[in-house]
Amino acid sequence: MRCSILVLSLFPTALLAETYQLESEVTAATLYPQGATILREVPFEIPAGRHEFVIGDLPRSTPVQSLRVELEGAALGAVTTRGDFVPPRDAETSAEIAAAEAEVERLEAELRAAEGDIAETRLEIDAAKARIAFLETLGRGEAADGKDAPALGELARMIGEETLEARRSALQAQQRAEAADRALKGLRDELDKARRALAALETEETDYAMLTVAASADEPVQGVMRISYLHEAAGWQPTYDMRLDKKGGALEIARGALVAQDTGENWEDVRLTLSTVRPSDQIEPREVFAWQRRVVDPPKPMPRASVQYEADSLSGQRAQEAPLMEPANAKSAEAVPSYDGLAVSYDYPEPVSIANAADALRITLGTVETDAQVRAFAAPLHDETGFMMASITNDMGELILPSAHVNLYVDGRFVGPSRLGQVIPAGGEADIAFGAIDGLRLTRDVTRNEGDRGMISRSTELSEAVSLEVENLTGESWPVKLFDRVPYSEQEALEIDWRANPRPDEEDVDGRRGVLAWEFALGVGETREISLSYELEWPEGKVLR
Repeated sequence: MRCSILVLSLFPTALLAETYQLESEVTAATLYPQGATILREVPFEIPAGRHEFVIGDLPRSTPVQSLRVELEGAALGAVTTRGDFVPPRDAETSAEIAAAEAEVERLEAELRAAEGDIAETRLEIDAAKARIAFLETLGRGEAADGKDAPALGELARMIGEETLEARRSALQAQQRAEAADRALKGLRDELDKARRALAALETEETDYAMLTVAASADEPVQGVMRISYLHEAAGWQPTYDMRLDKKGGALEIARGALVAQDTGENWEDVRLTLSTVRPSDQIEPREVFAWQRRVVDPPKPMPRASVQYEADSLSGQRAQEAPLMEPANAKSAEAVPSYDGLAVSYDYPEPVSIANAADALRITLGTVETDAQVRAFAAPLHDETGFMMASITNDMGELILPSAHVNLYVDGRFVGPSRLGQVIPAGGEADIAFGAIDGLRLTRDVTRNEGDRGMISRSTELSEAVSLEVENLTGESWPVKLFDRVPYSEQEALEIDWRANPRPDEEDVDGRRGVLAWEFALGVGETREISLSYELEWPEGKVLR
């Protein structure tokens, strides 16, 4: 702790014995998926009496309105915060930054000197051009008046020779200047690298906020001030390496976390806790208000506007990066989880350092394992191949959070990057995709009939016959779950009748009306066919949507 007594207090208070300027630093942080609770600890030593502590090294972006202060060893008085009009402070410059600044200054001075030499060379070009201009005017001016032919010839030769010499001087000076400028490329590149190296070190804010705390003690004490606050510019994201043992029916999830912070200062040797609590999300239920209904005249028909929807491509959002691989026998520090039934916290056993707005720290959260039912999901409506799916029940005792950073492996082979878009709570079920099964071929053929019945018809109908086929060319048997759909209606005027052969094993899958599923085993080289048909009938004058 560095502590100096200020002669003049920065804030007006009554009967203060002494004012102490203290320095603080981040000692611990609890990070949430969005946001972090930051703890600063400031040791102090004061004699008996009333005193004032001034903390002037809080980053300018610190949310001073959320600061909470506790004193251990002294009685806490009034707390004052200031975000603007903060007196300047002489922050210490680290040896690394000082060396980087000195290197930048040295290279800048060397470049200025070299560019000065080039500027002098270019002055020779200007002087030569001035001589040429003078010689041109000399040949056209009074110097040629009254001269006979021999004298004019001598003047012309002199002007020609001098002009040639001036043009040669200009050309040579131009060539020297261009060569010197090209020779500076290495120096300019070196200066650019030095500037970038300095910028990599200067990641902290240079503006500050200030905190003053009144304290009192009946006797000399040594104590600790604790300052805590919630900062939104920090957080963590889960990462997963999901390794599927296809034959063994097991899924191993190696969990990690990507940690970053942009709080305005570098963190050095900070105790880190990760929490699945989401304070930035909704924390209270919405109120249900009364719902008044009334009957009005129907609106007049209006032209319908055409709206085009464009869906984002999931594959386009995925980061196509090579997976981070770790040696099979590598040992690393792992965060220790604790679960209270609502959220999970991970206490990382080692202090960490994270540069402001620069570092992305990856830490290990350990590995969990669960049973997995491996099947092929097939949707001929959209796809031409089946996809390998691992159906799991989260019996691992922890939440599995959504993640945009998932690497998939099957039997030790890297499949590709993916993302997990859902929370899997303890006891929850999920289907996780592990890539296409190219040898599981899908086809879907549709035959449609539509039209009026008879010359004078009062109803309209549409019927479709769908043929579904799955062919196994993979060289191994697959349990298959095939999905398709039939239309459904909530209007009495629209009648729908459908048939399937064979009948589906499940209807209205996951509450989705009209979605059907068949489950069967498909051996090597086998083909399974399913026929599906449906008929729609509605009154004349209505339009089918």
